[in-house]
Amino acid sequence: MTSRAAARKSWTGALVGLSSLIGTGACVPGAPPPRLEREPLLRVGLVVGAEQVRIAGRGSLAITGRTSFNLAADQEVRVVAVGAGVGLQGRGEGAADEIRFESADGGRLILVNGRPYRGTVVAYARGGSLYAVNEVGIEAYLRGVIDAEMGSRSPNEMAALEAQAIVSRTYALANRGRFRTDGYDIRATVTDQAYVGAGRESPLGVRAVANTAGLVVTYDGRPASVFYHSTCGYSTAHPSEVFRSVRGVEYLRPVSDRRPSGGYYCDISPRFRWRVEWDGAELRNILRGTVPSVLGVEQSVMDVVRDVYTHQTGRSGRVTEMRISVSSGEVPVFGPDVRRVLQTPEGRMLGSNSVEFTATKNEAGVVEHLMVTGAGWGHGVGMCQWGAVGRARSGQSATAIISAYFPGTRIERWY
Repeated sequence: MTSRAAARKSWTGALVGLSSLIGTGACVPGAPPPRLEREPLLRVGLVVGAEQVRIAGRGSLAITGRTSFNLAADQEVRVVAVGAGVGLQGRGEGAADEIRFESADGGRLILVNGRPYRGTVVAYARGGSLYAVNEVGIEAYLRGVIDAEMGSRSPNEMAALEAQAIVSRTYALANRGRFRTDGYDIRATVTDQAYVGAGRESPLGVRAVANTAGLVVTYDGRPASVFYHSTCGYSTAHPSEVFRSVRGVEYLRPVSDRRPSGGYYCDISPRFRWRVEWDGAELRNILRGTVPSVLGVEQSVMDVVRDVYTHQTGRSGRVTEMRISVSSGEVPVFGPDVRRVLQTPEGRMLGSNSVEFTATKNEAGVVEHLMVTGAGWGHGVGMCQWGAVGRARSGQSATAIISAYFPGTRIERWY
């Protein structure tokens, strides 16, 4: 029961949400890749595996598929899978391999399921399911990322927005082709980076992208493998504490977020400290669902919960092995799975694995109440977004912020 092999019986996939941001730009042998002559296009998966997608244009829309025609402004079409191809619902013209939607009015926005995007939208099918991909220049893409990732910010926090723009650009470049077999580069969700198109662009976010155009974080002459998260809580994490398959590199190591004057740069975050509590029945029911699905351990093993405690911590102090005591022994839960196994009563993933456990037991030695106090929010590796805001407020530049969270890297113009 306590063997690592038993606990890993059915471990699959990456962590969900922002905690799963795993770049593919880690250093590999060979000559550094060449700089780009111009701004690259990015293929962003907006709709992945749907039954239909609604598309319209703020202006006239040029549609090219089995036939070509223009759609008047604000008129909507529905794209559906037709056999191995795609078609427009109600037009009866058969299937096309793909249908392209472009502005016929000089770059007006395209609406996909009501949300506006720049660039071109391409619809196609894979395995009978529909995909809609936004082909857009990387700088326009970043304008739809900054505010989605950083929220509404003030002018004195511009350096944090610029740091986010540089890091997000680096991530996008390093991960081009991540979903190549499905026909796009990256997704529009926090599986990669939150991208909401033109609807959330703000003057400050647009300026941050323009101020940093073409700049990326590099290490050993190539785009770095960058990570970021909401709130580190006190220190960033080492990848080995929270990820399974991230290659260790010098610039991804624990970095203290302590301010010289006291406190922490990210203590302005609403998720700097938090607490979750379960009664005994809630805890057992949650673990009877998560332990089998995440660890592959039989549900019957979770008969009673006698304890939940930290067995081992990592370099930054985060929990790298939690143990659940049951009648037949102990179930080990390693760092990458702690947050998924110990879900909140509302069914959400735990905020971070920088946690402390306090279990109250009844006379029979069974947990009747568990409290977890936590620090920070997210996986903790790389740039702390709230820490970046705090550093910007203290007068640090975007370069200083990135140097703090990715020590030993450089910022270089890539195109």
